[in-house]
Amino acid sequence: MRNNGFPSRETVARVRRMYPVGCRVELMYMDDPYSRLTPGERGTVRAIDDTGTVFVSWDCGSGLGVVYGVDRIRKL
Repeated sequence: MRNNGFPSRETVARVRRMYPVGCRVELMYMDDPYSRLTPGERGTVRAIDDTGTVFVSWDCGSGLGVVYGVDRIRKL
């Protein structure tokens, strides 16, 4: 992490290599009390922004992003 709380460019590049657009993922944990997503939800990665947030098209219809360093997913 950088001093501003955001991951470094190198970390974001690593996240992009780990979760390329189009790959399938499974939610392990999400720290969002307003989200209806639960562990085990599956979806397809559609983008990763410069903060390392992985945006997923979840099979349930949600498009909520997975926040780097807070939420957890695994590649299927």
